[in-house]
Amino acid sequence: MQGRRTGLIILLLTFAMQVLRLQAQVESGQVTKMPYRVVPNFLKLPSDLYFSEVSGVALNSKGHIFVFQRGSHPLVEFDENGNFVRTMGEGLFTRPHGLRIDSVDNIWVTDNGAHFVLKLSPEGRISMVLGQKDHPGNDHSHFDGPDDVAFGKSGEIYVADGEGSSRIVEFDRDGHFIRDWGTKGSNEGEFRLPHTIATDSQGLVYVGDRENERIQVFDAQGKFLMQWRGVGHPYGIFVTPDQHIWMADAEASRVLEIDHSGKVLSSFGNYGRGAGQFAGVHALVVTAKKEIFVAEVFNWRVEKFVLAQ
Repeated sequence: MQGRRTGLIILLLTFAMQVLRLQAQVESGQVTKMPYRVVPNFLKLPSDLYFSEVSGVALNSKGHIFVFQRGSHPLVEFDENGNFVRTMGEGLFTRPHGLRIDSVDNIWVTDNGAHFVLKLSPEGRISMVLGQKDHPGNDHSHFDGPDDVAFGKSGEIYVADGEGSSRIVEFDRDGHFIRDWGTKGSNEGEFRLPHTIATDSQGLVYVGDRENERIQVFDAQGKFLMQWRGVGHPYGIFVTPDQHIWMADAEASRVLEIDHSGKVLSSFGNYGRGAGQFAGVHALVVTAKKEIFVAEVFNWRVEKFVLAQ
């Protein structure tokens, strides 16, 4: 009991220090507070369908919104106006986690409870399986808690195998193993829970090293290039066409915009259960118009934010 209380105190102190540090940056002009407002009830669920913990959100080329969540209908699609379209994946998943959509609208999901990654066609049919369901491991054909997936310039598949293995695993476009890198630790190229991963137009690989409170940057072959400390806990990252990195930080209940050099440009968000507040902000996606969809684990929802007029 004493150990649990001590751990909670440390967590609260860490959170408070992050909030105070960011507040000081905002007040000094180093970080701009983003003028975003929430669009209430944008996603329109049928009356008999509910979200549970929402872990992922993504957009396809039509602007349709896909939501990955831990209820009985794990994968839910809405059109660009927030109208319900369909559900997929019933009975497939143990613990839904990461969701990405590639350049040709294939849907990729990770299950960090059953240790596999699925590629679904735009129609929702399974077209590739990486890992082996319910068989964790850290070799070429097994994962131990895969959290997220990203794609290289030539179709490479990068999996953040974060919960148990603390490594990045790379495959070619056909699912053949190429390499892996990383081990548990805090040095360069090491990880303490690589929770999220993304790539940019140059093929650089950005890894949200959550418990080390940093983003590490690698080349396409896994060579360490740089690290960005002081950004908080990266739960989810997304790269926009201007090569800015947007980050969801569940510990500090905020969204950050970071430039390609690692400088935090702006932020918004605060903890709460009301509309426009965050509890467990876990993943995000940003449109060309800088509209932001945010997935929240503890508020069981996805909210849309737009720039205030």
